[in-house]
This record gives sequence, C-alpha cells and structure tokens, in this order.
Amino acid sequence: MTRSYYSNSVTDFLIDDNDKILGQLIRNHSFATENLQRNAWMRQIEILKATLIPFKRGTIYFEFSIPRMGKRVDNILLLDDFIFVMEFKVGESEYQKHAIEQTVDYCLDLQNFHQGSHYEKIVPLLISTKAPNIQNKWEVENQLLDPIFANQSNLTENINQTLRLSNSTKIDPIQWEKSTYKPTPTIIEASQALYRGHSVTEISRSDSGAINLTKTTECINRIIEKSKTSHSKSICFLTGVPGAGKTLAGLNIANERRKAHEDENAVFLSGNGPLVYVLREALVRDEVLQAKENGKKLTKKSSVIKANAFIQNIHHFRDDNLISLHAPDEKVVVFDEAQRAWTREKAASFMKSKGTDFHMSEPEFLIDVMNRHDNYCTIICLIGGGQEINTGEAGLSEWILALKNHYPNWIIYYSNMITNDKDYLGNESLKDWLNKTGNSEKELHLSVSVRSFRSEKISSFVHKLIEGNANNAKSILTEINNQFPILLTRDFSVAKRWLRKNAKGTERIGIIGSSGGRRLRPLGIDVKNEITAEDWFLNDARDVRSSQYLELVATEFDIQGLEIDYVCLAWDINFYFKNGEWNYQSFEGTKWKGIVNEINKSYIRNSYRVLMTRARQGLIIFIPNGDQLDQTRPVDLYDSTYQFLSSCGIKTI
Repeated sequence: MTRSYYSNSVTDFLIDDNDKILGQLIRNHSFATENLQRNAWMRQIEILKATLIPFKRGTIYFEFSIPRMGKRVDNILLLDDFIFVMEFKVGESEYQKHAIEQTVDYCLDLQNFHQGSHYEKIVPLLISTKAPNIQNKWEVENQLLDPIFANQSNLTENINQTLRLSNSTKIDPIQWEKSTYKPTPTIIEASQALYRGHSVTEISRSDSGAINLTKTTECINRIIEKSKTSHSKSICFLTGVPGAGKTLAGLNIANERRKAHEDENAVFLSGNGPLVYVLREALVRDEVLQAKENGKKLTKKSSVIKANAFIQNIHHFRDDNLISLHAPDEKVVVFDEAQRAWTREKAASFMKSKGTDFHMSEPEFLIDVMNRHDNYCTIICLIGGGQEINTGEAGLSEWILALKNHYPNWIIYYSNMITNDKDYLGNESLKDWLNKTGNSEKELHLSVSVRSFRSEKISSFVHKLIEGNANNAKSILTEINNQFPILLTRDFSVAKRWLRKNAKGTERIGIIGSSGGRRLRPLGIDVKNEITAEDWFLNDARDVRSSQYLELVATEFDIQGLEIDYVCLAWDINFYFKNGEWNYQSFEGTKWKGIVNEINKSYIRNSYRVLMTRARQGLIIFIPNGDQLDQTRPVDLYDSTYQFLSSCGIKTI
C-alpha cells in the first residue's frame, strides 16, 4: 500500500511540473479539496523546490500516512542518515505549541512503530512560513532531535546545519518504504480511527498480536453469520491477557456490523463507566475536529447523539429493557468486561433501592433480553481473567450458570483458556458442562499483549510479582527492562520528574493508585478525590484536571480498560509484602484492619494487577518511607514491600 500521496527523488521532484504534482495530491485526497488546501500545497511545492536544490541526493514524500493517529505528515525528507519530518504552516507567523507537539508526535510514531525508522536520526522540522528566525538547538536524545524551527527563507540553512551531525551513512529509501509499520494505538486512538472508517488491520501491528486479533475478528464474524443463516442464538466468550486488545476487538466488531449490516444495529456495551465516558467524548471531539478541518459544520450535540448510540453503558441498556418487554433493536451486542456484570444479590439490592423487584443476575437478565428476538442474535462477552475488582462483580461463572439453567438452546463458543486457566473459571463442574456443551475455538483467546509496544511480557512479569515469585519476576524483567523501564523510588518528586523527562510531544503521563491506598493522603495523593475521567484522559497539561498536571490520582476503577504512556504507581500498604507473602488490609476509621475474606483479598490483588499494566512505555513505582510518628504509616511495612519489589529486579532511582 502506498503511504504517501506523492513521492519522488529530490532530483526528479525539482524538474516535475508543479501542476502535475498538485493534481496527484488532489486525486489521492479522499475529501473534496478546498481552495485553502490547494493553495497551501502549491506554496509548499514552491518553497521545497527553492529549498532542496542543494540536496538532490534525497527523497521527498508528500502527505505521508500515520494511520495510528489518523493523520498525514505534510512532508518527509530522507536525506543522508536523517529522516526530516516536515510540518508546514503556510502563512503562519508563529511557532504554535500544538503544531510543535503534532510534529514531535509524528516523529515518535515513526520511531516507535516504523521498523525502518527505529534506529535512524529523526528530525521534527516545523516550518511556519512567515515566522521570525529563531536560534535552534541541535541536540539529540535517543536518535530524536529537539524540534527545529524554520521559515520559508532559512529552511535550507537549517537543513544544512542539521546535516553537520551526520555520520556519513545513507538511508536506503526503497528499503525504508518497504519497512513494516506496526502501530499500537491506545484504545482512545483506536476507537477514533475505527469510527472514522479505518480498518483494524490499518491501525494494528502486523506481528503475532495483530494476526491473533484479525483471526479473532474473522472467527466472531463467522459465528454471527452462522447464527444469521441458521436463525439461531449464539454467545461468544472472548478472553485475553491484559492489554491484548479485547476492547479493540469488540469495538471493531460492533463498528463493522453497525456499518455493513444496518439491520443488525450492533452496539458496544460496557459497565466500565469511565471507559464509556472517555471513549464517547473522544469520538465526539475527534468527529467535530475532523469536520472542521474538512470545512464541514457539525454541532457537538448531533455528534454526541451518534456516539451515545454506538457506545452505551450496560446498566442503562438494562434499565431501558426493564421498561419494555420487546426485543431490543440490536441483534449483535458486545459486552465489554463482562466479568464485571453484577451478581443476583447486587443487582437485586440496587434495583430494590429504585423501587423495582429484580431476581436475576445481570448476565441472566441480559441474555433474557436478547432471547426476546424471534430469529437470530449474537452476544459477544469480553472477559478479562483475574480482573474482578469490586464487590458484587459476577465473574464468568454467572454467565455460564445462566446459560446452563435457563437457556439450553443457545449455542456457546469459548476459548479453551476458560477451561484450562483458573483465573477465568474456578468451578470445576461448570468447566465440565462447558466442555460437553459448548464449542471451543482457539481464536477466541488473545494471547499477546499489544498495549505496550515496548514489551509483550509485562503481564507475565506482573503475574509473577503478584504471585510473590521474586526469582521468576526478576528473570522476566531482565529481558524487558531495556525496552520497557520499570523503576522504584522512595521520593515522589523524583517520580514526577522522571515522568516529565520521559514524555515527548503529547505522550500522556499520570499518577495512579489503589482505591484502598488511603494513607497516601499525607503525601498529597488522595485516592478519594474523584476525577472526571474525560478531563483526566483527554485534556492537556494546562488543565489542572488532566493527568498531565500530575495532581489528581486515578484509581483502578478510573483506569481499567484504558492506558497512558508513562505511569507513576503510588503503592500503599493495603497490599504489602512481609514474611515471604502478600498481606491485605483496609483502612477503616483511624486504623488498618486485616482482611481474611479470600474474595476481598482477590479484589485487592486484582486492583494492583490492573494498576501495574496501565503503562504503555514505562512505569515508576513510588513507595513512601512511612513515618515513625504516624501509627497508620508504619515504616517497616513500606520498607518490606520496597525490599520485595527490589528483589524482583526493579532498580531504584
């Protein structure tokens, strides 16, 4: 697939007809081209022809695709051993902050996801054509230069100055173009790209993780089509390791079926409130922005209505279908994090508070709602193993029980991990029943984490650490720490400096902690201070509500199913290591109280599992020193936890 609208050697570009180049750009542009865009391209062509005369050995690309971001770089210039990423602001008299960040983001995308760019020097070059001359700094860190600022008059001079850092090698443009692109979008970026019309193959890596994801999508589509032709009702249980792309797979299925099969009216449902709010707001902001950039008018209100129909809160779906006894409009329903659906007891208690008699678990009721269809329907349940983090979450067993006891005609499809791994289903009799009754499909398990493109072994490391197995954890960390830094500190200010130093462009940083970490408050980390998820995940560093401001802390309930680039995990002693094992406690009133209930222990364990797998690029764990004068912050418990994490190979800064 050609990733640019126009490309050529600089030698041939210089003699190519301007109108011919413009025509090719217009033909490849998917939207109606406004005069503003035509004029910008023409001015760009003129400036580059005047600039590149001394650099005929290079290769130039116009409108180079960055699918992960759903954007195109104005120009890429391959010259000697440099990749110049050029963003033009025609007629602009300033170097705007958002333009600088955008240019750096393009560079980071190439460096992280484009194989041919991994080890090359990359130059973010912002050209504001009418801006003043500025003194640039030619500094390189990890093969990425500081942003270079140029105008239409000094562009040649700035390129020449950059080439002084050359090591006299050359990038082969043919090999560079052929290099594999392995994008790993955040779930926010992925949802925006899918909503815009990109396919999952465009925004996914082309390695084992993406192959797994593609096969899973094909498998689920086959199951839906089979149900459709045989007029049957089916349910799929899709499992996966943390960060393997379960939510992405679900969004993709719902989006595909919604667009290509309008009679099905597919919908994506989640009981994860923050995820719903963040994704909806992200889709709305992006759609309004895209419309504006393409010269169209779109009100936020009309975009909100559309986004709300695509992504719904599972509890609202439940309540709507309590009022009506008719079959819902949707025939394909994706339930995200289905293990978090409510037990009968929790659902009954909640509905009683609303004046309604209710005697079903949420899984049973949701199957019952879809069972109202006369012909076919399909439910896709996305299941995270070992991720139940709240009292009253039913887990997978409640879904299986409902099917076994009430819906014998439903056809069940599941991955063999459900019957092989205790993290998914602990009840042996239910496993036996599922083996006899259901259809095992290996494609219904996503086995490779794609959340962190730096390393796919993060979840394995976290699993061993939470098991208390320091030696195995250390062995895994030795393999991954060069690609994915995991560090320890006893100084909160050091953790915040590390986050700010590592993040480039609009890469996201933030502080997270367990909802049970109540004695972090003396250090300014208040897990009880609720955040607005949309602001925390989407707003920029100027907003005090944003994660970037490093003031508000997100808990496991806020961040489950989402991720950011660099994370500081503030670790409290609700989960502490002593005498060779993990210990569990909750803070009640003025003191800590030990936890003996195994289910409640699992919630704390799972909350730290969730928190430790939220970072895409790096994690720093802050463990306070405690305070000898404060009985609620005993020094020895913080120290023993710190010592265990150190024994897992995590280095201290």
